[in-house]
Amino acid sequence: MAKLGVNIDHVATVRQARRTVEPDPVWAAALAELGGADLITVHLREDRRHIQDRDLRVLRQTVQVPLNLEMAAEEEITRIALDVLPHQVTLVPEKREEVTTEGGLDIVGNRQRVKRCTEQLLAAGIEVSMFIDPDERQITASKELGAQGVELHTGRYADAESQVARQQEFDQLRQAGEFAIQSGLKLHMGHGLTYRNVVPIAQIPHVDELNIGHSIVARALMVGFEAAVREMKRLISL
Repeated sequence: MAKLGVNIDHVATVRQARRTVEPDPVWAAALAELGGADLITVHLREDRRHIQDRDLRVLRQTVQVPLNLEMAAEEEITRIALDVLPHQVTLVPEKREEVTTEGGLDIVGNRQRVKRCTEQLLAAGIEVSMFIDPDERQITASKELGAQGVELHTGRYADAESQVARQQEFDQLRQAGEFAIQSGLKLHMGHGLTYRNVVPIAQIPHVDELNIGHSIVARALMVGFEAAVREMKRLISL
């Protein structure tokens, strides 16, 4: 059964809209744990548009489940990761003008930069996963650089406008997932997953971890954070 990583970035997005102290993503993390979250995921962006340095440090001290830090392979954020020591780092692409992460990290095209970052994280005992498109070249490059896992970008599956297109994207994710497992990597998936589309993804063989944020935070506004996490946990356990 896949573990549920609850991304709490958008709790911080609401807070930063007024540059105030609430809602506190640390509270959301505690409620997510009560709802059954297996890990807490946050993305410390270079522009600090939502999660702040304080959030990361307090979360590391308070969460009782593993903390997964999404980050760009940049020197400043790497230094912070090496100081805070999250349980896992997921390396992601990052552009300041994007609304959300638009695709997977190009390991092949940025090999040296990613290699430097990965080596530092691994030396500190931090598990490393790469957020990539479902592409065998990127999976192979991730393995060669020492990553223990890959998170396949499910955005195109989530955004598909027809059943035929969705099935094609699903098949590609499943095939890439098989290749990742055969390569000796842990298999994670995430991006754009919702209560309506998550079940088929959760049922792909050997999926170890699903990271879901926006959909859970959106539902939590209506039903509460613990209830929203509990319902997603039930769906991925079917």
